[in-house]
Amino acid sequence: MIDIHTLALELVAAYAERRPLAVPPSTRDGLDLTTAYGVEGELVRMRREAGRTTTGVKVGFANKAVWRVMKLDTLVWAHIYDDTVRYANANEATLSLAQMISPKIEPEIVFKMKSPLAPGVTDAATALEAVEWLALGFEIIDCPYADWKFQPADFVAAYGLHAALVVGDPLIVTPSHIPALAEQLPTFKVRLAKNGDVVDEGLGRNSLRSPALCLAELATAMSRASATQDGTEPLAAGDLVSSGTLTESTLIQRGAMWTASVEGIDLPTLTLSLV
Repeated sequence: MIDIHTLALELVAAYAERRPLAVPPSTRDGLDLTTAYGVEGELVRMRREAGRTTTGVKVGFANKAVWRVMKLDTLVWAHIYDDTVRYANANEATLSLAQMISPKIEPEIVFKMKSPLAPGVTDAATALEAVEWLALGFEIIDCPYADWKFQPADFVAAYGLHAALVVGDPLIVTPSHIPALAEQLPTFKVRLAKNGDVVDEGLGRNSLRSPALCLAELATAMSRASATQDGTEPLAAGDLVSSGTLTESTLIQRGAMWTASVEGIDLPTLTLSLV
């Protein structure tokens, strides 16, 4: 039996001391996804007890191609917090990496929910009806496991590797915009650049065929989990959702400036300076 509080404390210490675990809990202790969500829930409890609040969730493994390899039947998720989310000013932001171990950057679409999303939705337009706005964002992930080697259960237990979320200017979702957005979200292109040089490109469909469909899948998975796992809460109005990376995750260092620019959807370029 894994003591979820003890494992939660070990992961907190690994991040705080910038000391990666040599062997992930799935290998060392047989950690499974059900127990991993218990650890993630214990981290939420501990952070709330310390005065922090949850502001939504981030998604992991939003690509069906890896589900069979990873023995998943849906995506995974973990909470984000009031002190890990920041909003860009005129689409520019600065972030310190001083306390991180080995951070990577991921351009993503971020949604803000205006209402709960019922489970079982399978079309983008219906999912977007529950959205207040969407924005381009940078999810910064950081790994407490040596050499970035982990399984989905290890990912979930370690805050979903979430270190920070930088959110750009929002695009309000109105009923009249929904048909166009449903068509644009799978096909828009994103370019990720470091100091002006493009290092990767991706498409909206890289997030489960569309970030909106990823949102729908998340709502279904969280609703199902809330019925079977103690303490799991479904998506709610006001939640932010970071809907999965659109490019490969890329290692980052202090002193660089990163930009994400898009074609095919009305979102401005987002710039992040790392210090």
